[in-house]
Amino acid sequence: MERLENKVALITGAGSGIGRQTAELFSREGAAVVVAEIDVEAGRETARHVAAQGGRATFVETDVTDPESVRMAVATAVAEFGRLDVLYNNVGGTSPKDGPVTAVDLDVFWHAINRDLYGTFLTCRFGIPELIKAGGGSVINTTSLVALMGKPAPATDCYVSAKGAIVSLTRSMAVHYAPHGIRVNALAPGITRTERLVRRIDEGAIPAVLGDRHLLGFLEPLDVAHAALFLACEESRMITGHILPVDSGVTMS
Repeated sequence: MERLENKVALITGAGSGIGRQTAELFSREGAAVVVAEIDVEAGRETARHVAAQGGRATFVETDVTDPESVRMAVATAVAEFGRLDVLYNNVGGTSPKDGPVTAVDLDVFWHAINRDLYGTFLTCRFGIPELIKAGGGSVINTTSLVALMGKPAPATDCYVSAKGAIVSLTRSMAVHYAPHGIRVNALAPGITRTERLVRRIDEGAIPAVLGDRHLLGFLEPLDVAHAALFLACEESRMITGHILPVDSGVTMS
């Protein structure tokens, strides 16, 4: 039996990297997938990949910082597939302009808060009512290993602020929505070899110390996708409020 048979999953930022790999994996495990992506061509390409492997997918142009855009993405999921069972808040990322709190531009702070924290908040705001209607489901948020570390390197105080808030939001929602049969967990990925990350490695933007602390090497997007699959399916039905590091051992090294 497929692990997500008859489930409907909405994945933000599914146009590339971890999001695309997760969309394809969820589809192979039986889910219908809503590709919520701001990059139109990338989102359509992911939907085409899913269809090419025999799966069901629909693309919705989505800006996770825009309430109406997120509301429409959720509405499209329900209109297209009849229900919603899984929310995967995958959108996020660092900025090369990030830095210590005493030096970083305030615009960089608000960009991180809007994209990472507010985007997660909005998707949950509009998506969770549909999970309740479906009788329960799984919310998967994305934090980061830097939110679990005492000394991120280099200083990325804006990103750390947003990702740390997602940890607290995840735990709060886990308690509040448990009576509705909704599990809320978060993934904390280590450095993952997305196309953007590979470019940053080539440019020398990733400090060697972080590479050294990845005891098993840098992750591939599919490594994170498999962790998301576990949190989405019934195998994790008794797990909620958990922050799952998928970090190649960084947080304990």
